[in-house]
Amino acid sequence: GPFGCLNNARYGIAWGALGAAEFCFHAARQYTLDRIQFGVPLARNQLMQKKMADMLTEITIGLQSCLALGRLIDDKKAAPEMISMLKRNSCGKSLDIARQARDMLGGNGIADEYHIIRHVMNLEAVNTYEGTHDIHALILGRAITGLQSFTVEK
Repeated sequence: GPFGCLNNARYGIAWGALGAAEFCFHAARQYTLDRIQFGVPLARNQLMQKKMADMLTEITIGLQSCLALGRLIDDKKAAPEMISMLKRNSCGKSLDIARQARDMLGGNGIADEYHIIRHVMNLEAVNTYEGTHDIHALILGRAITGLQSFTVEK
């Protein structure tokens, strides 16, 4: 269709955003294992483990969703709003994960040495181009209600 190239880009962005989230997860995991605080690894802290469990859960669900939609695309059974949903979810969740990783590293989360802040900034951009989180919500809203909200035409 007329938005085929855009939808292909959005699908690829969903995968790429999750790749950035994976990097941030692994970097935060390793940092908290290596960082000794009060004589024990920071990873021993319950809150750190909960954050990592949440991060890994969202990454895994996102990757499985990308794979499932890819199969639907291959079978010519994917609707454009499915791609919008995937892009919206992957980018939003990945940005949340990157921000959590930045927080887990404390002051080092904004140091270039650990690359977390670079991924946070890139994910801010990715969350915007090829349709913002809100634009994709409107695409989904149209699919849900059958009513288009982009213009005031009746």
